[in-house]
Amino acid sequence: MTTTAQETTPRPGRGSEIRRSELAAFLRSRRERITPEQVGLPRGARRRTPGLRREEVAQLSAVGVTWYTWLEQARDIQVSVQVLDALARTLRLDASERAHLFQLAGATDPTPAANCPSVTPALRAMLDRLDPIPACIQNSRYDILAYNRTYGLLLSDLDAIPPEDRNCMLLVYTNEDWQAAVVHLEESQRLMAARLRASLAGHLGEPAWKMLVKRLETESPQFRENWRRYEVVGTRTKHKEFLNPWVGHLMLEHTDLWLGPELGARMVTYTPRTEETRERLEKLHALALGRV
Repeated sequence: MTTTAQETTPRPGRGSEIRRSELAAFLRSRRERITPEQVGLPRGARRRTPGLRREEVAQLSAVGVTWYTWLEQARDIQVSVQVLDALARTLRLDASERAHLFQLAGATDPTPAANCPSVTPALRAMLDRLDPIPACIQNSRYDILAYNRTYGLLLSDLDAIPPEDRNCMLLVYTNEDWQAAVVHLEESQRLMAARLRASLAGHLGEPAWKMLVKRLETESPQFRENWRRYEVVGTRTKHKEFLNPWVGHLMLEHTDLWLGPELGARMVTYTPRTEETRERLEKLHALALGRV
């Protein structure tokens, strides 16, 4: 029996149809496992849908109800990385689920991965050797790509924060624990917004930058106010004061060590300005080692 060309050649777009169907099924399954109480919504006496309703997911993700319904119906529509990021956060996806969502949508996740390929083993070893001096590697968007144990407890428990939220701009504007640890919070927020705007000039139109600014404008009235000032400021060595929840007041010198000729990735270090701070950093490092 001969095989016809129709049997051996897949129909055009068949792979896309399968991908859309898988994406729709995945979104439905994740939506149905989230309870209204988990996202601050009332359950209501007449609720029949397991988990969240479609319109609730759409509202929480700031997308249209009809558009989200089409997405769950596997319609052939375009999905931006900003919307995928919002859906991932609304549906409380973990790192593996988030990666699966972007893969099904045929998109590249612009947020930093838990293991960034630009952070080499040599750089990680350098971070570890700097302990008890807090140190991390950031990019110009303030994503925290890697950090040593002391930095992990410098302003809050960084290990407890999802990798996609480990961004100093997000933390200083939206994380209460991080904010409580910054002694001169309003000044720091304003300067960081000015630095971000200065860096943005070299990344206009890039999805990751647009997504970060959009999220900050949505979640932080203080960021919106500072962002509208259109202030810019360059990099500089500066004094920092933190009120650490475990060891108390820290007086530090902030230094950026650039890892290349371009002002992109950098190693950020916090060296003690006083003997008392040096001793407290040693205690903080010992505490961090004890938590491993």
